[in-house]
Amino acid sequence: MQNPFSTTFSKYPENTYISTVEPIEIIENFKYEKPSESVYKITGIRGSGKTVILASVQERLKSKEFSDMGWLVYTLNPTRNMLEQFAANLYSEKFIKDSIKSKSISLSASIMGTGGGIGYAREQSDKYFDIGVEIRKMLDVAKSKHKKILICIDEVSKTPDMVVFALEFGGWLISDYPVHIVCTGLYENVVELGNVKNLTFFRRGTSIETKPLNSIRMAEMYKSKLGIDTATARKMAAITKGYAFAFQQFGALYFKNGKHDSLDKIVDELKQELFSYSYEKIWEELTPEDRFLASLLIEKPEYKREELLKLMGEKANNYSVYRDRLLKRGVIMARQGYIGLNPPFFADYIREYGI
Repeated sequence: MQNPFSTTFSKYPENTYISTVEPIEIIENFKYEKPSESVYKITGIRGSGKTVILASVQERLKSKEFSDMGWLVYTLNPTRNMLEQFAANLYSEKFIKDSIKSKSISLSASIMGTGGGIGYAREQSDKYFDIGVEIRKMLDVAKSKHKKILICIDEVSKTPDMVVFALEFGGWLISDYPVHIVCTGLYENVVELGNVKNLTFFRRGTSIETKPLNSIRMAEMYKSKLGIDTATARKMAAITKGYAFAFQQFGALYFKNGKHDSLDKIVDELKQELFSYSYEKIWEELTPEDRFLASLLIEKPEYKREELLKLMGEKANNYSVYRDRLLKRGVIMARQGYIGLNPPFFADYIREYGI
C-alpha cells in the first residue's frame, strides 16, 4: 500500500490534507463580483503549510463554480521573467487571441529558461515593442469580457523580476483591472518586498499567518490512515504541536515503521527528520538577535516576560523587538504574558546544534 502521507515540501497532500480557516477567508472574498481585497500574503515558518493553503485556493478557483463566474487562474514562477509568463498565459486564452491580432506577440512552443512552460515571442523587427503595453491590451479585453484574474506566486522575495512585476501590477490596480494576487513567502522576505518604493499596495495587502493544524482532525487522520487506536492517535497529534511538516512526517514514519518499532523510536526518527530538513534552515535564517532570544527558551515550554528580561541582561530593552520578530516568523508562540518556542523539538535542536 502506498504511504498516504506526503513529506515533500510544497507538495499538496492529497490523501491527508486537513482543511484550515485561512483558505476559506480568501475564497469567500473572491466570491463577490468586486472582491474587496486584491492582494493576499500568506506567511509562516518553513513547513507550516503556506504552499498547501495557496494550492487549495488555486484548486477552488479553477473549479467550475468559479470558472462560471469568469475567473482565470495563473501560476507564475518568481525566478523567471514574470511579465513574459503573464503575457503568455493571457494570450493562450481563445477570447484574447480572437480579439487581438497582434504581430508583436504570439505563443511560443519553446521552453522559457529552465522552468519550462509556455512563453511568448515577438518579431525582431518590432522596434517599439513593450510587454507592459501588450499586457494592458489583453487586460482591456479580459475586463470587457467580465473576466477576473487570480495570479498565484509561491515564495516571493525581493528579486528584480518580482519587483518589476509588482510595480506593473500596482499600475493595473490603479487602472481598475480585475487582477488579484495570492502569494506565499517567509515573513522577512514579504516585508522586504513591501518596503520597495512605490509598492505601498503590496505592503498594505492582507497578511494571513499560518496556524497550527487542529489536534482532533490530526488524530482522526492518523486513526483513519494508520489504523491505530484513539489514544495513540491523540498522543501523536499532540507531539506534532500542529506543525504541518511534523504531522506529515510523523504519519509517514509510522506508516513505514509502526509495525516493528516503538513509538519512542519513531519519535527519535521524527526529530532527526525535522532537524535535517526544516530546523537547520530555519536557524540559519534567523538573525543573531533572534537566535539569542530563542536560545533563552530551551529549558521549559513557556517563560514569563519578567523571567526573560532578567535573562537578557543588557539586551532587555530590545525584548519587544526580538519577540515580535520571532512571533511573525512563527518561531515562538505567545499566550497571556507567556512565550515559548513553537515548532516541536525546536528546543532540542537549539540545545544540540544551535549553541
